[in-house]
Amino acid sequence: MHPIPRRLLPVSEDIDTAVAAFNEKLIEVGLAVGAGLIVWLVATFVIRQIVKRILAGPQLAEHRLFRWAAPALRALDSERRAQRAATIGSLLNSTVAAIISTIVGMYVLRALGVDLAPLLTSVGILGVAIGFGAQQLIRDFLAGIFITLEDQFGIGDVIETGAGEVVGTVESVGLRITRVRADDGTIWYLRNGEILRVGNRSQGTYVPVAANGHSTDDNGEKGERTGSTAQDSNGGQRSGE
Repeated sequence: MHPIPRRLLPVSEDIDTAVAAFNEKLIEVGLAVGAGLIVWLVATFVIRQIVKRILAGPQLAEHRLFRWAAPALRALDSERRAQRAATIGSLLNSTVAAIISTIVGMYVLRALGVDLAPLLTSVGILGVAIGFGAQQLIRDFLAGIFITLEDQFGIGDVIETGAGEVVGTVESVGLRITRVRADDGTIWYLRNGEILRVGNRSQGTYVPVAANGHSTDDNGEKGERTGSTAQDSNGGQRSGE
């Protein structure tokens, strides 16, 4: 092996230094990506368990008041739970992915020697501009999240919005739009952010009381009937008549 000429030694040392620095940055990037991947896998597993718990929750068909309609209720309850679980799972997955991607991206850029201060300032200004221009969209999404998490209404529920503006059966509940079919067949697309008050005629039970203080049905026999509950935008409930 021939010795390196003295005049080339500085160049060789610079190359060695650059290669060492590159390897060090490559290791930092690999560690950041690997850590982010591990956190994402753990978070995905936890989210799957949450979705399974939602799907395996108590069934309405098992309630003693509704055993006579158990087959139909099981199918409806299963569809409702499936959509609610899918919505919550999708929301959690998107949120976790966005957070992890942002953190990993910042670590990678810092490892590559990028100054994050101007970048974060630009992103902050852009975020404020987008948030100001998309206030209604953000409002719809936030309302949809709370409707889903609080289970204010779901597929198959008969609801009434506002002062009877829309009355019908819920066909789907999304993060931005709720689809309701009225009795005359009309399909209403309601933006979740505009649903300020909603009455749910299918949720909860009550015992109607006659003038003599006893609960009666149309035949004069004691019985329990499905009633309605009303919910406001804060998720509270009150008995309906």
